[in-house]
Amino acid sequence: MSHVWIWLEQFQGKIPSIVWETMGVARRLADALGTGVTAVWIGGTIADQAEEAIAMGADVVQVVEHPALADFRFEPYLAVLTRLAKEGAPRAILMGSTARGRELAGGLAAELGTATLVDALEVSVEDGRVIVVRPIYEGKLFARAYVERSPAILTIRGRAFPKPDPDPGRKGEIRRVSVELDPSVFSTEVLEWIQEAEGEISLNEARIVVGGGRGVGGPEGFEPLRELARALGAALGATRAVVDAGWIPYKYQVGQTGKTISPDLYIACGISGAIQHLSGLRGVKVIVAINKDPEAPIFKVARYGVVDDLFRIVPALTAELRRRGLAKG
Repeated sequence: MSHVWIWLEQFQGKIPSIVWETMGVARRLADALGTGVTAVWIGGTIADQAEEAIAMGADVVQVVEHPALADFRFEPYLAVLTRLAKEGAPRAILMGSTARGRELAGGLAAELGTATLVDALEVSVEDGRVIVVRPIYEGKLFARAYVERSPAILTIRGRAFPKPDPDPGRKGEIRRVSVELDPSVFSTEVLEWIQEAEGEISLNEARIVVGGGRGVGGPEGFEPLRELARALGAALGATRAVVDAGWIPYKYQVGQTGKTISPDLYIACGISGAIQHLSGLRGVKVIVAINKDPEAPIFKVARYGVVDDLFRIVPALTAELRRRGLAKG
């Protein structure tokens, strides 16, 4: 029986949250299709990740260990996944919609003669077909689509689906797979990994996010937002417009072409509320909008709105947090 497969993306042995969110989708999809879930782990040396994958929903874990696979490189990882997929004939292959996941999904679709649907926001089964809802035209519209050929290859948008609770009592099978790697697939070499600055809170994991849009006026306009974020113990976010303008790096971008976030609190400063940005806010519990324009679309989705100059409100809020001894940094 053809399983639903999931690639267990990892960095230095650590599996990010988006993989487990994708595992939840794979599990529900497999149940709807009446089949199981196979997870594929590729890397240097595995520790307890296989058992963790079973606890999170996998029935089978295929483990490919090789010293040359310790660091992600597109060509060898694609070669391994292609070989396994041709031998295993999966019904669908899922991976997180990360830079690596999207790259592998496209390459795998080409190698297997099928197609990929990226940034899935909803996944269901209708008449035996895997149906995906995904954003198109920079988030202006949403399309329902399916892949006619098998396997359907999907990338799952981060924070669009809940992370399942682990079940330590789940049983599964761990299969170790030996591979021979053709030297020709190693066209690149990893020299070093450069970590992001310490102390910054990840957008993907933050419970509070302070976001900035064109209303900040320029790169220097983000400084009051950074101060507020530090005081709240929050992450900093931004719209595509200010990233494209070069005011702040892409890693802060929230929206259809950036990161999807679902914090408890999102403070939108000088953000108009374009649909491309709002599509990156999935499951946010409370949105607070600060904008001088009372007609800004952001106020239609915000629970609380402040029609005022952000350069007056944001510093005042930071100062009040410090005065009350509530500032975290």
